[in-house]
Amino acid sequence: MKHDLMIREPELYFDSIHQELDNFLRDTFFAHSFGHPLKIIKNSVLRPAVEVIQNKENYKVKVQLPGIKKDNIEVELDNDFMTITAETHEEKEEQENDKHYHTSEFRYGKYQRTISFDQPIKCEDADAQYQDGILTITIPKQKIETKQPKKLTIHSKE
Repeated sequence: MKHDLMIREPELYFDSIHQELDNFLRDTFFAHSFGHPLKIIKNSVLRPAVEVIQNKENYKVKVQLPGIKKDNIEVELDNDFMTITAETHEEKEEQENDKHYHTSEFRYGKYQRTISFDQPIKCEDADAQYQDGILTITIPKQKIETKQPKKLTIHSKE
């Protein structure tokens, strides 16, 4: 039975820990000291979770973007990297005088992720599908010619 190693980026762990600590502090300290915790505005760029799979022919990238509309997602491809940018906004509802949030853990704002590839890609042949909050991008790899090494003959200078 073959086991594949799942590689995770260390900064994802720190982002998660930071988010949990931020939630804890916001929900306890700020709520009791300064009023409702949701009045604190945080302007940070969120990093969506990704899964990158490759075979000999292409890369397949899956990006979790739950609750984001397809029209609010951009994908930019270059020779050996891709940047995904998305944005989601809080829906404005008519405020009733007695309506207040009790808890909200929804994430609103800008999501951005850049993925580097170890081989050049064919940008013009890439395809993207979006369904159920998952963006799936298939990108063919460029064919790299592997030539046989050439040995040079060394001559003496006389």
